[in-house]
Amino acid sequence: MSAEEPLFRIVRGVPTAEELAALVGAIVVRTRPTAAPAPAPVSHWARSARPVGAALATGPGAWRAAGLPR
Repeated sequence: MSAEEPLFRIVRGVPTAEELAALVGAIVVRTRPTAAPAPAPVSHWARSARPVGAALATGPGAWRAAGLPR
């Protein structure tokens, strides 16, 4: 494809400037590679406050065990 060759052409109808702008915008959005944003790093302080999952105690005295160091 040469530099003078158009990327697309209108084969039917007479689009307005707004319609052409919408078409070009849609094509640009569809052809742009989508990359998921990198997750924000979690600080050590915030990580230390999160539960560890299955390591949480359940049953009688669980409220006390939840506050004890592991």
